[in-house]
Amino acid sequence: MQHLSGMDRARSALERGERFPAGLLPALVAESWQRCRDIGLDPNAAPREEVLPFAQVRRKRDETEGLRRLALAEMQLLYSQIAGSNFMIALGDASGMVLDTISDPVFAESAAGRAIIPGSRWDERNRGTNALGLAAMAGQPVAIYGREHFFASHGHLSCMAAPIVDSHGRVLGLLDASCANEARQQHTHVLVRMAAAQIENGLIFQECPESFILAFHPRGEYLDTLSAGLLAISRDGMVAALNRPGIALLAGLPAAAGSHFRDLFDGDFGRTIDTLLNGGVAAIRDRAGSAVLMVCRQIGQRRPRPLPATTVPVRGVSQAGPRAPDFICEDEGLRQAISDLPEAVAMQMPIHLTGETGTGKELMARHIHDVSGREGAFVAVNCGAIAEPLFVAELFGHERGAFTNARHEGSAGLARAAHKGTLFLDEVADIPLAAQTALLRFLDSMEVRAVGGQRSHKIDVQIVSATNRDLREMVAARTFRSDLFYRLAALTIALPPLAARTDFALVAQHLVQKLAPGTAITDAAIALLRRRAWPGNIRELRSSLQKALIRGKGGFIDEAALDDVPRERASATACPACRQNPLASRRCSEIRAIFASTEGNISATARQLGLSRTTVYKHVAEERAAREGDLSVPARQGSRA
Repeated sequence: MQHLSGMDRARSALERGERFPAGLLPALVAESWQRCRDIGLDPNAAPREEVLPFAQVRRKRDETEGLRRLALAEMQLLYSQIAGSNFMIALGDASGMVLDTISDPVFAESAAGRAIIPGSRWDERNRGTNALGLAAMAGQPVAIYGREHFFASHGHLSCMAAPIVDSHGRVLGLLDASCANEARQQHTHVLVRMAAAQIENGLIFQECPESFILAFHPRGEYLDTLSAGLLAISRDGMVAALNRPGIALLAGLPAAAGSHFRDLFDGDFGRTIDTLLNGGVAAIRDRAGSAVLMVCRQIGQRRPRPLPATTVPVRGVSQAGPRAPDFICEDEGLRQAISDLPEAVAMQMPIHLTGETGTGKELMARHIHDVSGREGAFVAVNCGAIAEPLFVAELFGHERGAFTNARHEGSAGLARAAHKGTLFLDEVADIPLAAQTALLRFLDSMEVRAVGGQRSHKIDVQIVSATNRDLREMVAARTFRSDLFYRLAALTIALPPLAARTDFALVAQHLVQKLAPGTAITDAAIALLRRRAWPGNIRELRSSLQKALIRGKGGFIDEAALDDVPRERASATACPACRQNPLASRRCSEIRAIFASTEGNISATARQLGLSRTTVYKHVAEERAAREGDLSVPARQGSRA
């Protein structure tokens, strides 16, 4: 007889409607399974994917504005700690409705990621046994691993959720991390609980600006950690709020809002505050006789003030925002295009970059310089910005007095400045015809001779050129030398338009961290940005994000900060069959956007999204019929279903 694991036996009993064998499941999971069974849910059916209208989501966000601001900051920090692990971090309200998500793009594009969106409800009645719903119901941290989920379709997920409570013990919201792999479950569960505790502490600072906030613990080394009790107390000694560790440390005492300092501690409040305000650590006993150490974390203000820039520090956990990587390239086509870079720079092959304005050609050139490992400088030359008579002198240098208005001391030239490094010739199509001969001679010999000079200098540089124009057309028109073109384009890399990049989300996150380190951008905001055409590419996206940062004064970017991106376009771009379902509409809009960016190529769209051509065709049949009926639109190879 084949041996069955405990989980196999439990699932078998669930699916057959039998009683669960004792001890196979955590009690919380077994009780949840039974409740789901009692209300008639089928574990092998699809869960009910209820999504509330956005107006209700926005109303709930407004009601929890303070909590949301703190939570999104912690979610961004949590994201930086587990980025690359195929995770989604979600903030839910007290009932289990999702308000915001921040996720790895891979997870966001998965079936689970497309289900966990703002407005989706994760209570047991809708989604069966899950961490978000159970944490809302039980008011305690919950982890549901794999097949512990009631619905079999959620069996590949692991979810960890922790409630966020106020000083009265009321659940205000929920923090959840969901993953599609099991590599770091326990570690992530701890981080989620810590993030929830940090939000709770932040709420005390936010809601009690006129109070003294005191941290206390029996051991001094724990005063700066999440284990410390936090006590918000008025100028006359009345308790305004306590965090959960504080309540636990004062167990058996009237540790609640409305009590007085003397009810909790054996010491004079005034003398204790004097000691703390002088920067000291007060050694005091609580009314149960236990010794504690106490420090002041906030001096009470006489009138409300904004939330402090930082909340209580946590040792061992960085409070800084994530360091943005220097180069983003997860687009499969682009990764393939640059796969030969190490070998090319090792052979010192000239590399030519093409792409629309704003696609990041200089950034790619700097990446090539980094890949080369060259010790010299990266020298960028805007060929279109140098006056034609001065081009050769600026590039190769000139001797003193070599021509009218020459620098008195002469110049070594930009090419020699790049010795042992990289010379980046941007806007190479604008090089004057007369100067193209000199540049060709230099590329053949790697020797420069200054204008007016007699000596030649051998230099060692990596050549990278770039343009947004078609050099082949210019060669045909005899406005660019063919021999120079072939010399520059030993290896050509075409940078795709931003709208066609499959790593759009990573590019947006990267830019946000460059502009404002530690600032959160939600998945919904990224999805809204992704629907635009972006004719200005990355440069235009950067400008839009700068405007969003100005509008989004809460320290994060969500849909409201992107008021120049019409929200209605989401449903308007979906096919008629999908427009009434928010989940289907979101995915359909994405398929149709990629279909448009590939100029109606079904095969390319399917390849980019990892879907079958049949699935793509189902969503774009209307557009395809319109294209085939328009004689002005040429047929695209590979577009047949």
